[in-house]
Amino acid sequence: MAITALPPDADADIARVTEALGMITPRWNVRILLALSGPPLRYSELAAKVSWLQNSQLHSKVTALCDAGLLDRTEHTARHVTYGHTKRATALLPILPMIVTWAEEHLEKADHPLPAIEQIEDSLTLLTRRHAAAILWVLKSREEVSGRVLARIVMPTSDWTNIYPPLRQLVADGLVDTEGNGLPYRLSAAGDSLGPVLGALSAWSAGQPLEQAVQHPVWGQLRAKNAPRPWVSSPSRPAPAALPPARTTGAGPAWHSRDLFSHAATSRPTAALPAGGSRR
Repeated sequence: MAITALPPDADADIARVTEALGMITPRWNVRILLALSGPPLRYSELAAKVSWLQNSQLHSKVTALCDAGLLDRTEHTARHVTYGHTKRATALLPILPMIVTWAEEHLEKADHPLPAIEQIEDSLTLLTRRHAAAILWVLKSREEVSGRVLARIVMPTSDWTNIYPPLRQLVADGLVDTEGNGLPYRLSAAGDSLGPVLGALSAWSAGQPLEQAVQHPVWGQLRAKNAPRPWVSSPSRPAPAALPPARTTGAGPAWHSRDLFSHAATSRPTAALPAGGSRR
């Protein structure tokens, strides 16, 4: 079923990106995937790496990631079961440093540097706002659009004024700009710079190499950028060590589980903000 009034191929692309974000954004999912970025682990070994999660929480997360096709459960014997990445998960990991690179440039600097894992989680929260992918897609392809026209494209079956809550949130997040009420909306520098990330997610979700992202008809567009307007990041949470610089190729990740989880958590970190929560 179409989710927008865009052509079917564009609508399918937005749906794929939204689905991809939905796989990795839920709380702790990225940390679990990174904990398994090395050799497959037994459940007890994985639990030791994400010790702030209760057993019931970890079990449900692992089950969901297996159902999403990102983790493999291998039963060697009745007493020897391991969990590891599928090929889909391995192909996804290079996108995470791309998100860190975007966050370092466009998220407002905190009093002290945030660990890379927190920057990933904060960035994913922005991207999973309701209708965010569709709004960013339209503004990327059409440059400037009024709220009424944007509503007819993004939510054709709803009252057109329903476009304003998600639009105001994206403006507050620093991804969309406008000169004022009644004037057109356009991507900010930060929103426009998300093209490589969203293009990579589109390529990944379609089963294509990440190098195909630069050929995406919308996310691959390059435009002159306005001055960035960063937003305020959330307070720091206890987290593992930082990731290495981003890479845009489809090669395997440049970090290892032992690098990210180089020290054991002594207490459960403050809960990550759920998608759609307040950022200010």
